Amino acid sequence: MEYIMDKLDCIKVFTRVATLGSFTATANELNVTQSSISKKIAWLENDLGIALFSRHARAISLTSSGQKYLEFALKLTEDTHLFESQLRQEQTSVSGTLKLSVPSAFSVRLLSQPLSDFMCLHSNLYVDVSVSDTLVDLVDENIDVAIRASYLKDSGLKAKWLMDNELAYFASPKYLDNHPKIENANDLVHHQCLTYSLSIPSNLWRFSIDKNTLKVRVKERLRSDSPEMLVQMAKLGEGVAAMPKWMIEKELQDGSLQLILEQYQQTKLPMYLVFKDSEHQPQRIRAFIDFLADYFLTR
Repeated sequence: MEYIMDKLDCIKVFTRVATLGSFTATANELNVTQSSISKKIAWLENDLGIALFSRHARAISLTSSGQKYLEFALKLTEDTHLFESQLRQEQTSVSGTLKLSVPSAFSVRLLSQPLSDFMCLHSNLYVDVSVSDTLVDLVDENIDVAIRASYLKDSGLKAKWLMDNELAYFASPKYLDNHPKIENANDLVHHQCLTYSLSIPSNLWRFSIDKNTLKVRVKERLRSDSPEMLVQMAKLGEGVAAMPKWMIEKELQDGSLQLILEQYQQTKLPMYLVFKDSEHQPQRIRAFIDFLADYFLTR
């Protein structure tokens, strides 16, 4: 790293000497000795294996190779300055591209409105939303923030609590009217169930009552990794499903779905904002995390 930094510094000195046409003038401008300027030019020439300047008694001039190298050096220093300016701006303003990984149902039902509000506040922000119910690797996929509903393992990532998912069991009135009554969890063994394939095992449902846990192995009429599909199939009368309660609030209100087994203590699964651990997070990431956490805190 020291070698690269030294070379970049020498290149910058070279551009100033070439522009000013004088070692002395460059030394005065940079407030260093003429000797230090000469050493950096000599080091660069030795590293490149070419002469950049022709030395005369009282003047210097670029060689043909030096002229070509100056074109490269000016572009390099300009690009470096521009890139560093952009990085500094990212640390102080909400701009650039924010890449998110979000569960499918959450993206549509709960994220779209606050994300729209956040984008309205920051016109220079661009958002890339990857919708997936599987756990993605934030580093490999270059994800800034992921939203995950799970108990998190120690992974070297940072996390901020967003909300708790309250699990609900439900079916359509049509299904409930045409099948045996469901008075307790064990009754489910006689029913068609719609299960979430990303839960392992998908056919084992757990219920809590009086600090005891009851496990019921249900019959899988349909299994899917799409929560929206399971809700829709439940509305069509195909069986009993279990999903976060926020997913079916509208359906509960319009009567197309009905809660069952409410006597059990509702399982709550925390949902987190997950992001890479870094001391220098771009402002767009910090601002989004704080905005979304505040939004759900007051929801």
